[in-house]
Amino acid sequence: MITSLGCKEQAKPELAVLNSKNSPAEQEVGISKNVLRYVKFDTESIALTNARLFDGSGGHVKEGQTIIVTSGYFQTIGKTSEVNIPENATVLDLKGKTVIPGLVGVHNHLHIPGFPFLGEAASKLYLASGVTTIQTCGAASPEEEVELSKKIKEGKIIGPNIVTSGPYFTGKGGNPNMIVPRSEKHVRDTMRYWTNRGVRWFKVYRNTRPEDLAMIVKEAQKQNARVTGHLCATTFEEASKLGIDGIEHGFSSMSDFRENKSYGECDGSMAYQNTLDIASDKVKRLQQLMIDENVFMTSTLAIYESGMPNRAFADDRTLNILSPFLVAQYEERRKRFDSLVKMGRSKQKNLKKRMQYEYQFFKMGGNLTAGVDPGRHVLPGFGDQRNFELLKEAGFTTAETVKIMTANGAKALSDSQIGTITKGKKADFIIIDGKIEDGIRNVETVFKDGYGYDPNLILREMKGKFGLPPVRGQ
Repeated sequence: MITSLGCKEQAKPELAVLNSKNSPAEQEVGISKNVLRYVKFDTESIALTNARLFDGSGGHVKEGQTIIVTSGYFQTIGKTSEVNIPENATVLDLKGKTVIPGLVGVHNHLHIPGFPFLGEAASKLYLASGVTTIQTCGAASPEEEVELSKKIKEGKIIGPNIVTSGPYFTGKGGNPNMIVPRSEKHVRDTMRYWTNRGVRWFKVYRNTRPEDLAMIVKEAQKQNARVTGHLCATTFEEASKLGIDGIEHGFSSMSDFRENKSYGECDGSMAYQNTLDIASDKVKRLQQLMIDENVFMTSTLAIYESGMPNRAFADDRTLNILSPFLVAQYEERRKRFDSLVKMGRSKQKNLKKRMQYEYQFFKMGGNLTAGVDPGRHVLPGFGDQRNFELLKEAGFTTAETVKIMTANGAKALSDSQIGTITKGKKADFIIIDGKIEDGIRNVETVFKDGYGYDPNLILREMKGKFGLPPVRGQ
């Protein structure tokens, strides 16, 4: 619920919040001063007038729209000339600005390689970038992730709504820090421990065999939980028939057409990726199977691009946020990449195939979602915004891209209260300065759970702080 602080359009609402010693918001819902300092708008009723609106449904942009939000929910959406504005509403004239639903990231970790948990820093970046809900898609530090999600819900720190994950499952020969199923009881006890903590998502990793996936899916269904996977040992066809809910990374984790692949092993040649005809009947049959089995697929184009020598460049805003440690890693990586011109050309062809694979799946009726999978110089939130640009490059319209990154994510998470700007739904949304046809980086305000946050303030405070090395002895 949002509470009225008497904010007016011509006033500085963030000052009205910060100067309030005992704000109604703090009294009624317990939101902390640490969170309130980032809030620009905290009012019972707000009217956004003259906006360009992409509502997340996939339909065309609507010009000259007014959106009324009351108590944190969308109340009215319509043409500005036809909507009556409540007398007590704070009015914002959004002429020249665009409104879209809050982004729903469906592969948005709270860790990166070498850093098992960067939860609070990552959460700030997600929210500042317009990502209002994340599904973490595997946790390196699940206990800390659960605790972070709880703190955000309680209003103690800022961040997106976090749909938590349990620890990763893998198979023999897989990552040593992941769980290798020893028996059905081992799987059951592990998953029940985490579902009792409120976790409802589990991720299987590359070496997970079909028989182990079958046990994991079976137990997840008993516990009202879901399973997604970065596959290899198990093919897309096998996973879909076994009841997996989602498949990550699309084309890159598909082993169905590998040459000389052994059953239940992550082996075989990947040379097929260079010659596979995405429009072939066998690929379409596989995608249709996924669609028939209600398996969503998550696009993670930004992290793939970050490994392409001719495209792996960090922009100034990213370098401003990265810790000196990660900046040094990036600069060293760039030196190596500068000598790998041929590799860059090959990866460029592979990127086009990935894009074609995802575009075809979507056009066939598949539920394509998106997530950042942060790492290298691809930051939480910033990488989601880059995904928007890459999906547009893949051929999706602006409206389709918004849908993929909002409504489709909500559908994958079975959350009917978010994902579109629709009367009665939660008012999680973003105000973007200008048109978004070329990108969504100019985030002006992020609304989540009834509060309008100032992304620029968040980002200013994050300068040089993402990926600070752990202090020795702690």
